[in-house]
Amino acid sequence: MLWLILVHFGAACCAAPLVWRWGPRAFLALALVPGSAAVWAGVRWTDVTAGHPPTAWWGWIPRFGVGLALRCDALALLMVLIAGGVGALVLVYCAGYFGADERRLGAFAGTLTAFAGAMLGLVLADDLILLYVMWELTTVFSFLLVGHLSERRTNRRAALQALLVTTLGGLAMLVGFLMLGHAAGTYRVSHLVADPPPAGPLLSAALVLVLAGAVTKSAVWPFSFWLPGAMAAPTPVSAYLHAAAMVKAGVYLVARLAPAFAHVVPWRAAVLVLGGATMLLGGWRALRETDLKRLLAFGTVSQLGFLTLLVGDGTRSAALAGAAMILAHALFKAPLFLVVGVVDHATGTRDLRELSGVGRAMPWVGAVAVLAGLSMAGLPPLLGFAAKEAAVQALAEGDAAGAWALAAVVAGSALTTAYTLRFLWGVLLRKPRLPDTPLIHRPGAALCVPPALCAATALLLGPGASRLDPLLSQYAHTVPAHGAEPVHLALWHGFGLPLGLSALAWAAGALLFLAGRPAARLGAWLARLDGDRVFARTLWSLEWLSLQVTGVVQRGSLRVYLGTALVVLVGCEGAALAVDRPWRQLTEPRWFDSVPQLAVGVGVCAVALLCVAAGERLKAAVLVGVTGYGTGVLYVLHGAPDLALTQFAVETVSLIVFVLVLRRLPVRFPDGRRGLRVRRATQLVFALAAGGLVAGLTYLAAAARPAPPTAGQALGSATAHEGVKNVVATTLVDLRAWDTMGESAVLGVAAIGVTSLVYLRRRARAGVALPQRPARTPAAPTTGSPRGPDRGSRYPAADAGHSGESVPAGGAGPRGGSLSRRDAWKMFGRPLPVPPRGAASPVARGHGE
Repeated sequence: MLWLILVHFGAACCAAPLVWRWGPRAFLALALVPGSAAVWAGVRWTDVTAGHPPTAWWGWIPRFGVGLALRCDALALLMVLIAGGVGALVLVYCAGYFGADERRLGAFAGTLTAFAGAMLGLVLADDLILLYVMWELTTVFSFLLVGHLSERRTNRRAALQALLVTTLGGLAMLVGFLMLGHAAGTYRVSHLVADPPPAGPLLSAALVLVLAGAVTKSAVWPFSFWLPGAMAAPTPVSAYLHAAAMVKAGVYLVARLAPAFAHVVPWRAAVLVLGGATMLLGGWRALRETDLKRLLAFGTVSQLGFLTLLVGDGTRSAALAGAAMILAHALFKAPLFLVVGVVDHATGTRDLRELSGVGRAMPWVGAVAVLAGLSMAGLPPLLGFAAKEAAVQALAEGDAAGAWALAAVVAGSALTTAYTLRFLWGVLLRKPRLPDTPLIHRPGAALCVPPALCAATALLLGPGASRLDPLLSQYAHTVPAHGAEPVHLALWHGFGLPLGLSALAWAAGALLFLAGRPAARLGAWLARLDGDRVFARTLWSLEWLSLQVTGVVQRGSLRVYLGTALVVLVGCEGAALAVDRPWRQLTEPRWFDSVPQLAVGVGVCAVALLCVAAGERLKAAVLVGVTGYGTGVLYVLHGAPDLALTQFAVETVSLIVFVLVLRRLPVRFPDGRRGLRVRRATQLVFALAAGGLVAGLTYLAAAARPAPPTAGQALGSATAHEGVKNVVATTLVDLRAWDTMGESAVLGVAAIGVTSLVYLRRRARAGVALPQRPARTPAAPTTGSPRGPDRGSRYPAADAGHSGESVPAGGAGPRGGSLSRRDAWKMFGRPLPVPPRGAASPVARGHGE
């Protein structure tokens, strides 16, 4: 199984040369890679159905029980078929969708192929850590694919939004995985499901974190706002990532863990509430969309809520229906997105208010749209009908919570029927007082065949749903039995409650479609609280807060920085000492080892006091150097000549730097003014607090040893046969070579700095021209719009560095005002000259798109 993943990554590396040589036809060759994964899954169908899943394991971090564990059971086989089969068809579709002049097409092809490999690794992973790695790889590849057209602001914004939401959820999920592995004693997913840890607060907290990652990945409310924004990506990305593969990752994770943890509080309640709310809110929002891709996007959000509700319910019947619905959703939503791409390619628009009579102009495309739409609405004889009937029957057999979930599913199904009719009306039918939309391009076979194959598969699997039952039942039987046996998947179960509720949903959906304008007005009123706006305002608030905090903290004062560090040090260490009280069991420390050591220590302390009382700068610098040399002498007395040599070298270089710098400053420290006396008093308080803390910690460390040290003798005897006499020196030479090299690098950098200071005045006298301060003239905007930068952006991160306003050298800000201390941190380097009016500024050229 590992070769399936590696082949995808290898093909991704070869994609750019193939596209360079063959152009868009290279997608046909790349389609063989995910197609081979689907063929491999088809070959393993019989073994997996019989209960013999193929497994593989390679050690990765054996100490913690982490390995490259792969396992293809019934659920994983179903996902491999979807990721491989739909992925191959989407790559074939790309061959007809993109032109030979498409920018960065090789990078796009490689990223899409690599995403397919990461998705296969995610569904085949039998280790939580490996699953997380593949999870984050899909996030990164999705970011690159959504932001493929990076010159467009909407693509950059959508990619950033999706990355932030899914990454934050992934980090929460990683913490949950670590807690699960700690509670169970293993990170193997199959072992966790077969023998779950006992319920408790730790397990409940872990499951909440795991669900947070799942709902962010699958765009479940309240994190559903990123998926419609991601429709800025090219249509093949929407069809594969946002209909068949990536958004299914969260649903897959819920389905994978539900057999073991559905009974643990608060799993079932959270899944049913969030899934039902997402189904209703997404379906209602789809009714007021006019862009076909956004309409399908909100429909996808609704369907993902439905899937989450089913697979997380924790019953065998719901698990069977959820697995069938996962397959049905991929087979009707992917062709619908591909149909939208065909319509957009042929007519140049996706606005259903501008489309009319497209079904007559492209009857084959209309037929595919009708088949996929009927399956989405759950009409017979398609697979969507069989899956939805099984879902309704499973929820009807449940408890009171299942009854509420059933009501939400029936209402959501009515909304699904309404927005399906809205989609088909917008794409296919003629509209009064609107002429037929002319076709700019005729779609070729590469555009028409992939969606047709998906829709035909949904049509064939409807009557043949019973052939899927052995595989899906294999997964359903991993759920503990509760009451009656699960239903079996079939196209027709006779007249009964499920069929009656489905008919009620169809009728209600048709009436809701006919009442389009009142429903749209009500939807607009209910959509005033938009998640996209909340996200944008959150970003703005974070940026504003960061600017304010940075302006307050980064004030350009070394005293403020040092004082902040000392306050944190004294506060944290003081709190720790107050809580632990380590002075309760102390022995009398040994104050010194020899008389010379005592004499040097007393001398260093005396010099330090003289340094504090010194009134001249140069004298204080020399006294500081003396304290450093005294510390080096203490190293010599302790038998560490290497440390002493380093200390002497650093002190010498520091003293030279002090002397060279202090030549340009006044001889004496300023004294006599009241403000300066207050400042020196404050500095004295800080110094005494920090010095007292360090002295106290040193005393505690010296007095905390209750017995004489024996490690030195043991180390000496252990290394005697190697001819080593000085263990510390040997450790420094052999094991701390990098540290020694770092110290040497510090000395080298210090020497270069001293040399630069020595020759600085000589270079200045040679007449080196310095930049002249230009006149304060406003700089011309450098953005593509004649109105200047787009001030309507709701995403500051996407527009950072693109305002096109250069800062005058005289310290004026972008608006011509004086530069305050709070904004001083934004300025760095030498001032830039202001370009002539109409020319691009150096800042804009360095950060241009």
